Amino acid sequence: MKRIGVMTSGGDAPGMNAALRAVVRTGISLDMEVYGIEHGFEGLLDGEIKELKWSSVGDILQRGGTILRTARSKRFLEDHCQDRAIKILRTFGIEGLVIIGGDGSFHGGLELSKRGIPVMGVPGTIDNDLGYTDYTIGFDTAVNTVLNLISNIRDTSTSHERATVIEVMGRHCGDIALHAGLTGGADYILIPEIPADIKDVCKEVLRGKQAGKGHSLIVKAEGVDFSTDKLVETLEEVTGMETRAVVLGYIQRGGSPTERDRMLASLTASKAVRMLYDDSDSRAIGISGSEIIAVDLEEALEMKRPFDRDMYDLAVMLS
Repeated sequence: MKRIGVMTSGGDAPGMNAALRAVVRTGISLDMEVYGIEHGFEGLLDGEIKELKWSSVGDILQRGGTILRTARSKRFLEDHCQDRAIKILRTFGIEGLVIIGGDGSFHGGLELSKRGIPVMGVPGTIDNDLGYTDYTIGFDTAVNTVLNLISNIRDTSTSHERATVIEVMGRHCGDIALHAGLTGGADYILIPEIPADIKDVCKEVLRGKQAGKGHSLIVKAEGVDFSTDKLVETLEEVTGMETRAVVLGYIQRGGSPTERDRMLASLTASKAVRMLYDDSDSRAIGISGSEIIAVDLEEALEMKRPFDRDMYDLAVMLS
């Protein structure tokens, strides 16, 4: 394989640029031409494709976001648009594709793979919600961002003796809330994987209050059944404690990637290019323990992420 493409797709994640850098420089080292596709699948359909040189990815290792930019594409869900994408790739002479993104991006890649273009998926998503890999690029940075903010919020929560509900990202996977809540000393952690009752949260806050604790921190993933506003309203009504909500939102996506995310991005992206060079079938690249792995792309998408109940139980015990 002599000419490959690379795109970043879906939600941005710290470390995407590090992965892009590894794709380009590994490819060039193997005497391959590397073409960048801007704005993900949307840009592919519009032919936003340009060759990337060694210098194109200089000074981006430490930058958050993605210099290729990203987008979500409703058009690409249609069969005729997927056929059009293949024609565009072939027009540019692109023989294989590296997609840096999450579950939705990998599903898009699978459709291209079924149409004859080998695709390597590199896991770039802060949610850590891909079942085949232990960690995804951007997750470690997002958790550390949330952890720093929890420390800041704790200071003001303690000073005013109030309860604070911190909402973090995670519609279906509560890993950000669980990891940041455990290491940030949250009094209660609410995640989609564990059914929760607002009454239980109120009981926990009251128990702390009766024990002489002047403040309370609750970390809640956005995918929990009840809203943050409802939780705040109920907490104030039942406990009598002044309660505030802090919705962290997109601040979790930004920032310079941590060492762990830069390393994971570099290792997985370089592996993806080398597999394309060796004419491998489509694969999802990830990490298991300390080993960089390559799993059949379709099989990887069918794998469900196991929930770490032991970590959740530890968080409950330590709170």
